[in-house]
Amino acid sequence: MQQAEDFRAESRALHALISQTAPIRYREPTQFKGWGIHDVLQHLHFWNRMAYLQLADETELTHHLKTMATSGKSMRAYESEALAGLDGVALVAEWQKQFEETADKFASADPKARLKWAGPEMSARSSITARLMETWAHGQEVYDHLGVARRNEDRIGNIVTLGVNTFGWTYATRREKPPGEMPYLVLAAPSGAVWSYGSESDSERIEGLAEEFCQVVTQTRNIADTQLKVTGALAADWMSKAQCFAGPPAQPPAPGERYKKPVATI
Repeated sequence: MQQAEDFRAESRALHALISQTAPIRYREPTQFKGWGIHDVLQHLHFWNRMAYLQLADETELTHHLKTMATSGKSMRAYESEALAGLDGVALVAEWQKQFEETADKFASADPKARLKWAGPEMSARSSITARLMETWAHGQEVYDHLGVARRNEDRIGNIVTLGVNTFGWTYATRREKPPGEMPYLVLAAPSGAVWSYGSESDSERIEGLAEEFCQVVTQTRNIADTQLKVTGALAADWMSKAQCFAGPPAQPPAPGERYKKPVATI
C-alpha cells in the first residue's frame, strides 16, 4: 500500500527533526495540551504498536484494548505505563524501530482487510492512513515548538482525503446532520498540482493550500489563522469545527493559540 510508504516517509521526516533536538528539550510543553516531545512520541509509539498488532497479533491487541478500557486510567497514563517509562533517546530509538516495522507490515497487507480496533473494525488502508494523519498532526506541535517551517509533500493528499471523507463525521459526532452537501474544495498541493473535491459551486467552496486544509481538519490551526478562502455559510460552519479524527467532538484551538514559534527555519 502506498499509504504505508507515505506513513513511513512522514515518520522519517519527524524523526529527522527530533534527532537534531537536544533530549533536554523533550519535556518542554508544546502548544498542544502542554504535551512535550516525550508525550508525543509515547503516544505515537504506543498506537503504532497497536496498529502493528492488528496484523501481527490480534490476541495481544485485544488484551491491550480491553485492559485500557477497564483500567480506570487515562489514555496517556495507560500508554506511559505500558511503555514502562521508556524515555529520552531510548524512546526515540524504539519509536523509530516500531514505525519502520509497522510500515513494513502494512506495505504488503491487503488494503481491504478488515482489522479489529478500539471502535468498529476498519480496513487496513484506513488504519495506516490514520497512523499517517496522527503522525502528521502530532508532528505539527513539534515543528511549531521548535520554530521549524515544515516542508510538506504530496503525501498529505491522504489527509485531505480523510478530511473530505469525514465531512459527515464532523456533524455526526455532535449528533447533528450536515446542513447540506459538502462544499466544493479547490486546493493547491505542495507540488503545485490542483486538487478538487465535491460538486463545483461558487456559493459554497473552500480554496487555498492543501496544507492549511489539513491543519484545520486535524485541528492544529484555527481557520482564522490560515489563508483559506471560505465562501458560504455551510463552508464556514464546517471549517469552524472540522474533525477528521475519531472520538468525541473536539474544539479547534482558539485563534492565535497554535502557531510556529519564530526560532529557526530548516
